[in-house]
Amino acid sequence: MRATFPLLVDTDFPAIQRRQPDTLQVNLGYTCNQTCVHCHVNAGPNRTEQMDRATVEQVLDVLRRGGIATLDLTGGAPEMNPHFRYLVESARALGVTVMDRCNLTILDEPGYKDTARFLADQQVQIVASLPCYLEDNVDRQRGRGTFETSIRMLQLLNTLGYGINPALQLHLVYNPQGPSLPPPQARLKADYDRFLGEQFGIRFNQLFTITNMPIQRFGSMLLSKGQFNGYMQLLRESHQDANLKQVMCRSLVSVDYQGYLYDCDFNQMLGMPMRHDGSRRMHLADMLEGGLQGKRVAVADHCWACTAGAGSSCGGALA
Repeated sequence: MRATFPLLVDTDFPAIQRRQPDTLQVNLGYTCNQTCVHCHVNAGPNRTEQMDRATVEQVLDVLRRGGIATLDLTGGAPEMNPHFRYLVESARALGVTVMDRCNLTILDEPGYKDTARFLADQQVQIVASLPCYLEDNVDRQRGRGTFETSIRMLQLLNTLGYGINPALQLHLVYNPQGPSLPPPQARLKADYDRFLGEQFGIRFNQLFTITNMPIQRFGSMLLSKGQFNGYMQLLRESHQDANLKQVMCRSLVSVDYQGYLYDCDFNQMLGMPMRHDGSRRMHLADMLEGGLQGKRVAVADHCWACTAGAGSSCGGALA
């Protein structure tokens, strides 16, 4: 796989400063039951990196300290971490909102078929990947049979109250198929609502449109097809200054499976950690000792993807 980081590090992206963090986005590991073309984590069945119990306990220590309202769990497939349920139950007992970034198909895998019920019992918000409402497009991006399984799992979640009961939030995630920006989020949600409702009786709350990052597996694909420079030009030309006020790195802290801190999940995948006084990498333990407010965010050219067009974050469009 061809790395794009050397092409991104020399940047003139505007400086960003942090506010007080309110979201802890924790990557529980890179193990996944799928291998998706657009995956910026390069996750898959052969990845073995997983957060251990000691680091999970440090996550909980940070939550007990207070100030963090949302625990955003990601991976890989976060449900495949052996400490996933312990972390969810413990965080919910602290009154923290928990989000699970779920690929849907994991809910149908042997050993995980009771996961949907567990998530509902814990009132975990589900952010589910469904990069299109058409079968051919989804299977092309995520593997044959993925769409059919995803639809069945969405129907299962609906039977449990997801997308219907206000306490059980179900959000879907759209990614473009190639080197283009997502269409307007509200308009696309209306299309998802109509098609999934009419064809499958599926209900959900929000649609998050997320711009593909020119890193890891997707970045390598761009390089191999000679599309990298054109995509970067599109991102730059589509930049909107207003999006800088709302980018997720101002109030979110990304944590890798070893407990090290990053300004966002994309910086994590590029190996751009937060640093203490510009030297050593910051760890969860540093969050227990002091705040991060006012620290400068580490930026590179991939950041243009977050400010292009309507903007992009883990919570969808910014505008």
